[in-house]
Amino acid sequence: MSHSHSQRRGPRADMVPEIAAAVGFVSGLLRTRGCVSEQQLQVFSGALREALTEHYRHHWFPEKPSKGSGYRCIRINQRMDPLISRAGGHVGLSVPQLYQLLPRELTLWVDPYEVSYRIGEDGSICVLYEATKATAAAASSYGGMLTCKNQMMLGRSSPSKNYIMTVSS
Repeated sequence: MSHSHSQRRGPRADMVPEIAAAVGFVSGLLRTRGCVSEQQLQVFSGALREALTEHYRHHWFPEKPSKGSGYRCIRINQRMDPLISRAGGHVGLSVPQLYQLLPRELTLWVDPYEVSYRIGEDGSICVLYEATKATAAAASSYGGMLTCKNQMMLGRSSPSKNYIMTVSS
């Protein structure tokens, strides 16, 4: 059985849903504070997506998802993650402003098939995005164009009405 067909699009296509989940999460945090305009959020998201794609390019190992995890990890603690501060710079958000808008302690792990985060040093780890290898292959053949909105809809799809009615009857 050859796996070459899933690699056809090259490694970058496979990072799309994970990066979209991470970017959507960070811009979602900025959005809840209400001080950042939709226009700024769009530019910020685009800048962060490009920065992550570039940063991860040679550090993405779907066959060994935990390899390079520390390198890919996005962190805010005493220092602001440089990728976030650079994306913030694109929309005129200074590091002190980012500290006011984002959690003081945030760790975001962006690994193949799983994106998870922890707020606070001893908070629990929450999974943002999880994929089996099969759905990951499907997602990359989908054209890799999962926008944040589709991502949210996929991630939070509730069961259909028919399903609920069958269960209750």
